[in-house]
Amino acid sequence: MPSHSNLRFREERVAGAAWRLAIAGLALLPLAAAAQEDKLPPPEGWLARTDHGGDGVEALQEMPPGWHVTTGPAGIFYDPETRADGDFRVESTVFLFDPEGRNEGFGVFIGGAELEGDGQAYTYLLIRADGSVIVKRRDGGETSTLLDWTKHEAVVTWAARGEGAATAKNILFVEAEGDDVIFGVNEQEVFRTARAGQHVDGVVGLRVNHGLNLHFSSLEVTDG
Repeated sequence: MPSHSNLRFREERVAGAAWRLAIAGLALLPLAAAAQEDKLPPPEGWLARTDHGGDGVEALQEMPPGWHVTTGPAGIFYDPETRADGDFRVESTVFLFDPEGRNEGFGVFIGGAELEGDGQAYTYLLIRADGSVIVKRRDGGETSTLLDWTKHEAVVTWAARGEGAATAKNILFVEAEGDDVIFGVNEQEVFRTARAGQHVDGVVGLRVNHGLNLHFSSLEVTDG
């Protein structure tokens, strides 16, 4: 039986914060400023690992609904109890704040295994501010590319976020369906590969490259 989790955070206030999170536009700006000025705690049970092996969990802050991420080094963020197995759909809504000219990738990973050890493994889907997507896999200290950076109309770019908007919103998904794994953005498929030989079953989480300011409002796993 495929396991499943729903990680929508319950409605609550965090660390005495007096504001509520709205999921669009300028309402996110005060939260971003607060996240940088008054560091909130990371969500309970979550772990982080930078690409160089360090613990970067302080870059992740609980901010219902979801999590605010302000990275130094690139890395992954995850709750080891959250898995996707069998046929499933992983979906995450993410808001990009001003990248200040940087064009770094961010998104989700599936198939996580041995994430705290030398044999870490996972498959990940990233987008970036210029509207590109990439799909890669990690095996220990090495990565391999399944789909190299490719511009896709499905991705909302920073430039196309809308007049006066403080963020660019995108919804990323990965579906394991029978013999295939499908990667997509905003309900459009951007890449498909055979399931065989890929990292598919395992821990799911967030992947963020360096120097980014993001808000992930959800990370959901449902049975396929």
